[in-house]
Amino acid sequence: MKLHLSVAAALLSPLLAQQPPEGGPPGGFPGRGGPMMQEDRKVLHQFDKDSNQRLDKDERAAARKFLKANPGPQRGGPRGGFRGGPGGFGPREEETPVTPGARISPADIKPASGDLYAANTLRTIFLDFENADWEAELEAFHSTDVEVPATMTVDGKSYPGVGIHFRGMSSYMMVPAGKKRSLNVAIDFTEKKQRLEGYKTLNLLNSNGDGSFLSAVLYSHIARQYIAAPKVNLVRVVINGENWGVYVNQQQFNKDFIQENFRTSKGARWKVPGSPNGQGGLDYIGDNIEDYKKRYEMKSGDDDDWKSLIQLCKTLSETPSDQLEAAVSPLLDIDSVLWFLALDCGLLNSDGYWTRASDYSLYRDKEGRFHLIPGDMNEAFRAAGGPGFGGPRGGGGRGPGGPPQPQGQPDEAPRPQAAAPQGGGVKLDPLTGLDDAKKPLRSKLLAVPALRERYLTNVRTLADKDLDWKNLGTVVAGYRELAGKELAADTRKTSTTAEFDNLTSDAPAEAEAPRGFGHGGMPLKTFADQRRAYLLSLPGTTEHQGK
Repeated sequence: MKLHLSVAAALLSPLLAQQPPEGGPPGGFPGRGGPMMQEDRKVLHQFDKDSNQRLDKDERAAARKFLKANPGPQRGGPRGGFRGGPGGFGPREEETPVTPGARISPADIKPASGDLYAANTLRTIFLDFENADWEAELEAFHSTDVEVPATMTVDGKSYPGVGIHFRGMSSYMMVPAGKKRSLNVAIDFTEKKQRLEGYKTLNLLNSNGDGSFLSAVLYSHIARQYIAAPKVNLVRVVINGENWGVYVNQQQFNKDFIQENFRTSKGARWKVPGSPNGQGGLDYIGDNIEDYKKRYEMKSGDDDDWKSLIQLCKTLSETPSDQLEAAVSPLLDIDSVLWFLALDCGLLNSDGYWTRASDYSLYRDKEGRFHLIPGDMNEAFRAAGGPGFGGPRGGGGRGPGGPPQPQGQPDEAPRPQAAAPQGGGVKLDPLTGLDDAKKPLRSKLLAVPALRERYLTNVRTLADKDLDWKNLGTVVAGYRELAGKELAADTRKTSTTAEFDNLTSDAPAEAEAPRGFGHGGMPLKTFADQRRAYLLSLPGTTEHQGK
């Protein structure tokens, strides 16, 4: 079944506009994250009879029985919804059939060495659950506060009592049982000091919609040359002795990340959840902290940090252009933000700030300056378009000026856009959306001539260096060599081996029309060559002012 973007947009619109159930959270996508954040359903305390902050096998069985009898509103997606099977979109008929993977044991694997996120290593992560129906158990506890325990084995060492849950939104809802779904692994779930190579959390992503498996890997590879960004590589996962194939392994944004990148664990952290109705653009919506809590999920910090976030939003939104750089410099690491914006738009991160003002992270350092950290990076390196793109006016505005958009009420969501922004595709103008008042890092920060020039210089650097296939193609070839055979043997992936081969090829076939739920199949070389050629064809940074 091939679902084009226009169809996806039409199907999404009523879901995004629907009213929440009585007593429930605001509307939008259910599960982890949404236009307005929806908390996990709290069932742990109800069934934790021994008060040890986790559920043992019998306690989980009782909780599953309760959840089956008392399903929450739209838990895991609309009923009969997006995942395969009757009433759903279903898997495409050309996908690899669901068949069991090969049996593998830790004794079969030579231990790896080096950093957990090394580019030249395909580690094998073994997960062993108590229950044979582990997949159904994880599904039952999706969008709840319950972790399912397992024993993890990596490089010959056992890590008992790690906690597992299915993670993701569309990467969960769109994937039927039996296909791989993204996993979060809390290594310190039962042993608080337990770490794997110094890390306490793993994000094992299924690469749904990215048949190359390399979008997040390449984005991280490029971004980390310029700003703090999560490490990403590929791993193989074996569950209860069966090979579940290749997963994308992305570093968690937590205190360990902050310590590694900023040499301190101090400071406040926020996550801006991903959503087509994301409203985390740092626009000013008043002084009420509660309104900001609907848009930004604080991971660490206090009310003073919230007040500083509001001050940043107000300064960005209300300061005249000729005074903005001086006013915002004490509050914002401008240099890293200009790189963040250049990466976001230059590499066409279709899940990022320039499109949906969501799916990134914020860090306020000990000096009080904010930094933006990339979050979801698996929808870059492809032509832009689809639901949720652009701002309230479609994101096509170019250059400073133009009337600001109405702010609306704090929890009012802009409509998802069914079409690509003006000048979209690989020819998306790096100065798109400069009239979008809901994204002041673009509409206000880039209205300052000197800052706009620095931003455009960054974009040109990305095009000239990082999108040059002589450079990028070498990285792609390394991963193709590393993981190609494993991906060919992967029976649980949501894409095909032929897609991987073509998307990573040095001589790809003609790019297909975008298909799927907001994703498209575009060979990496095709994207790099076309995006690079367009960006380098633009006038120089001094002349290209959006006039």
